[in-house]
Amino acid sequence: MSHDASLHAMRAALGELRANRIDIPSFCRQWRAQSTLLAALPPRYGQVMEDLLGRMEAGSLFAEESCSFSQTDLQDNLAVWLDKATATLGVQA
Repeated sequence: MSHDASLHAMRAALGELRANRIDIPSFCRQWRAQSTLLAALPPRYGQVMEDLLGRMEAGSLFAEESCSFSQTDLQDNLAVWLDKATATLGVQA
């Protein structure tokens, strides 16, 4: 899969998650499956992505009010991650 296709798949998965059409475990699996894209990015991108996905998974175990991780904020941070990854790879968004 090309970097463009991987980024598109990740954006689509984020849209599906925001629309409540997929659950967090499915979303995280889809993002983690983009190993070719992650290998093309500086190592820090993988670390940041994994940190955000881990927080999403941890936060999904609790009601929004009882968890220190806002799912909306995490999703917004993943959107920023996608924008930065797109810019780093020089791919058209």
